[in-house]
Amino acid sequence: MGRIVVGVDGSDASVKALRWAVRQAELTGDTVEAVNSWEYPSTSWASMMPGMPEDFDPQAVATVALTETLEEALGAEGAAAVEKVVVIGNPAQSLLDRSKGANLLVVGARGYSGFKATLLGSVSLHVTQHAACPVTVVRD
Repeated sequence: MGRIVVGVDGSDASVKALRWAVRQAELTGDTVEAVNSWEYPSTSWASMMPGMPEDFDPQAVATVALTETLEEALGAEGAAAVEKVVVIGNPAQSLLDRSKGANLLVVGARGYSGFKATLLGSVSLHVTQHAACPVTVVRD
């Protein structure tokens, strides 16, 4: 039995990727690991934002968001069968790190291609170029 890693950020594309990964795991007997990654805004953006409350916990917020997304997409029982991983860091790098030793990495596509994808630094573009395991990009 192996592991399928899927990036889940709450977007429609990531929910489609999640559902695809769960169906694939049913066929292969692999487990599914849903990864949500967050990072603090850069210093230039942070200076334009009002101060955060002292009790603000971005890790907890990201964990709740991931749990809610899984339950909405898969139901309570389906969500309980998925391992939830919330990490701080760049989303593409976090997925690459978590996918080491995995059988498959699954991400959603945002629909950007060519020059736009290069400018936007697409997570799906980055992981397809650098992953150590096979990658599936689920398109709309």
